[in-house]
Amino acid sequence: MNEPQASVNAGSFGERLRSSPPLQNIARNFEQWLRVIAPPPPPNFLKPAIPAMAAWGAGAIVVVIAMFAIDAAGSDWARHLPQGVRDEFEKITNLGLSGWFLMPFGAVLLALATIISPALPRMSRGVLTALAARFGFLFLAIGVPGLFGTIVKRLIGRARPYVGGTDHPFSYMPFAWRPEYAALPSGHSTTAVAAAVAVGAIWPRLRWPMWVYALIIMLSRVIVLAHHPSDVIAGAMVGATVAFLLRRWFAGRRLLFCARDLRPYPGPSWRRIDRALRDGLATFRTSR
Repeated sequence: MNEPQASVNAGSFGERLRSSPPLQNIARNFEQWLRVIAPPPPPNFLKPAIPAMAAWGAGAIVVVIAMFAIDAAGSDWARHLPQGVRDEFEKITNLGLSGWFLMPFGAVLLALATIISPALPRMSRGVLTALAARFGFLFLAIGVPGLFGTIVKRLIGRARPYVGGTDHPFSYMPFAWRPEYAALPSGHSTTAVAAAVAVGAIWPRLRWPMWVYALIIMLSRVIVLAHHPSDVIAGAMVGATVAFLLRRWFAGRRLLFCARDLRPYPGPSWRRIDRALRDGLATFRTSR
């Protein structure tokens, strides 16, 4: 594309943005949200606590022990399961894909960014902004650890159990950037545990169902021979650690969680949410 054409396209986009209230709302809201989230909290706020560091160290030791003690046995156990069981878990394991969370949460964020505008009543704007903060946290707490794990696993280059026909737990090809050498850590386990931590942090009543879901996904990755047991443990550590750090990040900004004990702030009632959504949709229709 030559420079004059690029200038014309840029000018056309700017004109469309200025003439479209919904696009203006999206641009304004995402800019404001980034300004609130991006600045780091006080330096001491993210300082690792000794119990957390001890737990992480213990988890790392468990991963190493699992590599030597149970990885080969775990894959051998999975290979001898009835084919019908493995076929069912092939379906179950797909529920650990991050898209099941990121796509709906992202869609909700985009919808909220579209309808939140200065023309809304103050109460409705506050309710919708509170919803955006919650779904923004969920999106980041699940997406960030998943992205981190996706990069790290390809740098480590550990072979999956099915590579070569027989399991070799210590077969590595660092920096290969190939799917069959992307076992450590498990991405599905990272996503499932991050979702359990994030959803449970906002809605404590859902904590146990989410952890049951996470454990089933972790087990499924071993049964379908996509990962060793140590891979799913490492994935769980990545998901829990990054999601917890993001929870503290939000708490340090006085968003969603109390800075003192990390408890979630009460959310708006369903009645207020319903009224705010009606106000937002009405304002959106009149602004087009």
